[in-house]
Amino acid sequence: MKSPDTLLLITTSYPRWTNGREAAGSFVADIAETLAEYVNVRVVAPGDHAEIEQKSPRLAIYRYAAPQRRLVNLRMWNPIDAWRILATLRAGSIAVDMATRDGRVFHTLALWALPPGKWARGVWRKRCVPYSVWMLGSDVWLLGRIPFVRGILRRVMCDAKYRFADGLQLAEDSRRICGKNVGFLPSTRRLDTCEFDPPAHSPPYSFVFIGRWHHHKGIDLLLDALAMLDEKDWERVSEVRIFGGGPLATLVQEKARVLCDAGRPLEIGGFIPKAEAERAIVRADYLVIPSRIESIPVVFSDAMKLGRPVVSTPVGDLPLLFEKAACGLMAEEISASGICDALRAALSVSPTRFTSAVRQHADKFDISTIAREILDATAADRNVDVKVRTE
Repeated sequence: MKSPDTLLLITTSYPRWTNGREAAGSFVADIAETLAEYVNVRVVAPGDHAEIEQKSPRLAIYRYAAPQRRLVNLRMWNPIDAWRILATLRAGSIAVDMATRDGRVFHTLALWALPPGKWARGVWRKRCVPYSVWMLGSDVWLLGRIPFVRGILRRVMCDAKYRFADGLQLAEDSRRICGKNVGFLPSTRRLDTCEFDPPAHSPPYSFVFIGRWHHHKGIDLLLDALAMLDEKDWERVSEVRIFGGGPLATLVQEKARVLCDAGRPLEIGGFIPKAEAERAIVRADYLVIPSRIESIPVVFSDAMKLGRPVVSTPVGDLPLLFEKAACGLMAEEISASGICDALRAALSVSPTRFTSAVRQHADKFDISTIAREILDATAADRNVDVKVRTE
C-alpha cells in the first residue's frame, strides 16, 4: 500500500453542468483543479449516477447519484423529498468510502458542513483521517436554526482539525456554535476574461443581475424596485439584463412582462455558463446584488475582478466590505424602495468613481492564495512541505 498522498474534497456543489446552474460548484471545480497542480486530489461530488471520472492525472471525481435540486431546498416532511434526501445521504456515504478505502487520503476537506462535513467526520472516526470543514451561510443560518441539526453541525465543527467560513460574520456565528476558532476563507473562482473596457463615464448606464431566482436572492425586490423608477430615471438607463432561474421563475416572468409592456429596456434570460456570465458583467456598468440573505456572493468577487462596481443591499459582509472600500452603491435597507433609491443614486454617479475601491477588493479574491492556505493547513498531515506558486 502506498503512503497517503491524496487530498480528498467532499462536496455537494461540484458542477455536473456548464450552463450556469452550477453556482458555487464552479468555485469548487476551480479550487480542486488548482489544488491538483500540487497534490493528488479526489473529489466526492453529486452526479446523475455513480461513476468515477479521471479529470486529469492528479484529479479524480467520485460521483454519487443525487437529485438536481439542492438538498437545502428539499423538505423532509414531503415523502418524495425525504426519500431523495435519504437516498442521497446513503449514496454519498458509499462514494466517500470508495474514495478512502485504499488508505491514500491524508486529509479531507468538506465543502460544506452538511452533509459533506458529516461524511468527513465519519471517515475520521472510521479511518482516523483528519478533516477540515468549510461553512456556507446555508449551513449556519438555515440548517443551524433547526435544534437537532444544530447539534450535528456542532459536532462536525468541534471534531474538525480546521474550520473555515466563506464570510466574516459567518465565521463569527460559526464560532458561537462550536466555541472554537473559525478562519475566514473566501470563495471565488478563476476567471477567463483578462482584458475588458472600463465602465461608462456618463449615462445611460447598464445593469445586470446574475443568480438564482429565489426569495433569498431578492430577485422579486429588484423587479419591484425597477417598477418604482420614473421616466426621468429610465432615460439614464441603457439596459437591465437579468439571468438565472429557480423557484420564482413564474413571478419573474410576470413582473418582467409588465416592465417590458411599459417599454422598459429589460432583458430576461436563463442560466448562463461562467464565460457568458463574465461577458455579461463586463458589458454592464453595475452588477446588482439585491439579496435578503447572503455572506459574500461569488458573483461579487467576479465583479470586483472584472472591474465592475455593484449596487447592493446591506446584507451579510457587504456593509463591512463597503466600509473598507466603497465599491459601489449600497441600499439603506433590504427592500424594494431601498434598492430603488440605490439604483437612482447609481444613475447619478459615474461607475468609474469606484475603480480604485473595486481594485482593492479584487486583490483579496485570489484562488491561488486560497489554495495555498488549504495546503499549508494540511501539509502536516501529509508530512511534507507543499509549496504553491502565486499568480
